[in-house]
Amino acid sequence: MSPVSLVAIEPAEGDDTVRLQAAIDGLSASGGGRVELMAGIHVCRGLQLRSGVDLHLAAGAILRPVPDYAAYAHTTVSVIAEKSDRGMIVAKDARRISLTGKGRIEAGCDSFIVGDDETVGTFIPAEFRPRVVVFEGCDEVEISSVHICRSPMWTLHFVNCTDVAVRNVTIDNDRRLPNTDGIVLDACRGAVIEDCRISTADDGICLKTSIGPDRVAIGRCENILVRRCSVQSLSCALKIGTETHGDVTNVVFEDCSVSSSNRALGVFSRDGGRISNVRFSRIAVECRETPDGFWGSGEALTVNVVDRVTERAAGAIDNLIVEDITGRMEGAITVISTSSAGIRNASLARIAIDQQPGQLGTARSYDLRPTNADLSPKADGGGRANAWTRGSDGRVIGLEHYPGGMPAVYVADVTGLSMNEVRITRPTPLPQGWNKNDAVFETAAPDGSGTWQN
Repeated sequence: MSPVSLVAIEPAEGDDTVRLQAAIDGLSASGGGRVELMAGIHVCRGLQLRSGVDLHLAAGAILRPVPDYAAYAHTTVSVIAEKSDRGMIVAKDARRISLTGKGRIEAGCDSFIVGDDETVGTFIPAEFRPRVVVFEGCDEVEISSVHICRSPMWTLHFVNCTDVAVRNVTIDNDRRLPNTDGIVLDACRGAVIEDCRISTADDGICLKTSIGPDRVAIGRCENILVRRCSVQSLSCALKIGTETHGDVTNVVFEDCSVSSSNRALGVFSRDGGRISNVRFSRIAVECRETPDGFWGSGEALTVNVVDRVTERAAGAIDNLIVEDITGRMEGAITVISTSSAGIRNASLARIAIDQQPGQLGTARSYDLRPTNADLSPKADGGGRANAWTRGSDGRVIGLEHYPGGMPAVYVADVTGLSMNEVRITRPTPLPQGWNKNDAVFETAAPDGSGTWQN
């Protein structure tokens, strides 16, 4: 790297946005290079990365974005998430951009907490919160080695990007603040996420296909590899969905570990996009029960197809392989379709899991959320918008009792399921509310009733 392609920036007193942005803009205009933040604290409002620029945080450098939503009015993005239309660091239609180095981004979540919901043990977030990083329509993207902590909302969000690499990144968020997803690949093509460490209150690594401002899917998600990552999540650690307006295909999760999580592995179809050719391999899991307001409760694997809106069927899930999974769960393995789209050609192989009772008993229901009820929650629904709504009986809509109690494996309306060397160790005697059958299979009969095979 020549001297003209490297701009080293020492810490300054107060807000340094203008100097940082000028360095980024100047390097990009001259052909690209590295803006290196030296050791110390750098305070800024929103930054926009430009083509050819590497924003590098040297060891000891701390980037501390201003903890105020209004500070990011100039770094808005097109895809809205949880009411957020802006990010702390953004890029749009850029090429060859990166965020690297052994420094840290302190994202200041504490300023976006407005209360404490003691009923479920989570903080109440502010109505508007920025994401930390949002890259839209970018090509040749790399984020490596940085440590991001205390994100107020989604941490890394890639939208309609190609050739993405995320390596050796640490994300350490407050596990009591909802919607702090770790890494979100949204309609991206060609991505590798590897050797990352994530602890968060929401999804760990999530693939989805959102809808754009024109109410059309922003694209498809394909050719994705996630490997050697360790994740702790209070939603789903390794996940596809629930936003699935475009197709998702050719996805591999392998050699990962999941601990202290609601759910380990999840595939959720809701919005018309087809999910196909997905493989989970060699993953260690540890899943715990949670209060019924949380999505999921101790399941090692959750796969479901549910029509989010009645006028548009969800997309099918086709060609799913789950193999060489070990560990512990307090819930069950569930593979369920309530939609005409269905689930086809699923394989469970070499699974060895210890199923143990939790302290709450919430795992005795299976979870089909999000449902249509969550789109327009009633003010008196006793839940949280877009998370859960309670019906007139006081129960969370979308939580269903297992027929006959909780089995180890529950399958409903799946065509072409194979199970090979699936060994779930269960306690003896079985706890109250557990199904005596290890595996329960249900298929819909023409008259709408259930046909059972145990």
